[in-house]
Amino acid sequence: MNATTTWTVLDRAHAALRDATTALTDADLGRPTPCAEWTVAQVLQHAAGDQLAYVAAITGHDGPDDDPFAPSGSLTGSPAELVEPTLAASAAAFATVDPSGTAPTPLPHGALPAATAVGAAALDAAVHAWDVAVATGRPALLDDELAAELLPVARAIVEPLRQYGAYAPALAAGEQDGAAAQLLRYLGRDPEWSAVS
Repeated sequence: MNATTTWTVLDRAHAALRDATTALTDADLGRPTPCAEWTVAQVLQHAAGDQLAYVAAITGHDGPDDDPFAPSGSLTGSPAELVEPTLAASAAAFATVDPSGTAPTPLPHGALPAATAVGAAALDAAVHAWDVAVATGRPALLDDELAAELLPVARAIVEPLRQYGAYAPALAAGEQDGAAAQLLRYLGRDPEWSAVS
């Protein structure tokens, strides 16, 4: 049973990451990703760790055991066994957040308006779902509708994070870009990225 919240954007982002994870094979885990220095396994570890960092910020416990920004790339179980519990914990934590208030975050920004904090966690999950999907030659799991919801959040939080290496410099927008391509370029990702050149 997949945990859900009252936050549709988070549920959709979690579903994307879950979908990207379930079809993975052992051979996929070492593939390169749009996160230039990380493999699929490392992106999964990072994404799982980030969700737990939000959990810890909200609840005060159950944070990641390892540094999400230094993933080992070595999984002790299946990708689903890594990711699913973190999504459930994140959904449970955000279900306690008052939509009219603020929520603590693990970001340097600290507490943010609830919708922005939720959007930040959703942004992380959705973009890493895209990373994993395109790295393994599967359909990109970031549609224009979800991206349109995440783009204002990205513009609200990303600039201060670039100095920490969390996001690459933004790429120039393309004339025909939909919301997903706009979001990816803003986050320093090429929407046409492929592991096969």
